[in-house]
Amino acid sequence: MKGLKRGATAIVGAAESDLHAVAPNTSPIDLMAQATRRALDDCGLKLSDIDGIFAATTQARSPTLYLREYLGIVPKYADNTMIGGSSFESHVAHAHAAIQNGLCEVALITYGSTQRTLSRVNSSPREFNPYESVYKPFLPASAYALAASRHMHQYGTTREQLAEVAVSARKWALLNPRAWEKEPLTIEGVMNARVVSYPFTVRDCCLVSDGGGALIMVSAERAKSLKKKPAYVLGCGEYFSHNSISNMADLTVSGAAWSGPPSFQRAGLKPSDVKAVELYDAFTINPILFLE
Repeated sequence: MKGLKRGATAIVGAAESDLHAVAPNTSPIDLMAQATRRALDDCGLKLSDIDGIFAATTQARSPTLYLREYLGIVPKYADNTMIGGSSFESHVAHAHAAIQNGLCEVALITYGSTQRTLSRVNSSPREFNPYESVYKPFLPASAYALAASRHMHQYGTTREQLAEVAVSARKWALLNPRAWEKEPLTIEGVMNARVVSYPFTVRDCCLVSDGGGALIMVSAERAKSLKKKPAYVLGCGEYFSHNSISNMADLTVSGAAWSGPPSFQRAGLKPSDVKAVELYDAFTINPILFLE
């Protein structure tokens, strides 16, 4: 990633598929295709313009191949890197590199999931881990719960402070008319909810829903000719820290501690320059770890 040029590419289209609980027999590829069509409409490009596909899902081994057939296109470049919830940020970095180096011109980045209708167990089966599976953890909640417990022990983080993350997340989510939940949360409501994996209750954990999304990326030069103001990619960073919680070197230090600094360096920015932050809040400990 050292050769990535600041602002060489831009995101020009973005869209979501149908969300929450989708129609019976809808597949993740259906949702990817639906979001792709909407993202193309968002930027004014055609399906035939796409020559790079970047896709990930837990429900298909070769999502780029399935999607290529579904859409009826033949891309010059494809990438189905799957590293969990950070796959799509990595895909932005990979698409940036591919476009910059002439491997493709119009990159589609997409994801789809039917976890709500299919169930998490069926949509994300767990591989046997000799260091963890014997203890029957409820994953991924139990893994993040360990990180939260360690953070509470090490830094004195309180249960109320964890709950405040959920309260804040719900407050922002209610600004979206498509939000699944329609009522605000309270700290007491989070703490008194059903326990899932100590110290987490069900309100410390992300909602499970069906849905998909898509981004369209092009070169900065091509972005100038499209109908919407582009979002230029200024800096990217990747770090591969661990797959299982038993192999995490430090429960309170996430991979963001290593991926963040090169992102800022490549963008020519400092944390103090940032005016808006979007953090993955799958569990209430996540935003705390990522901010730190």
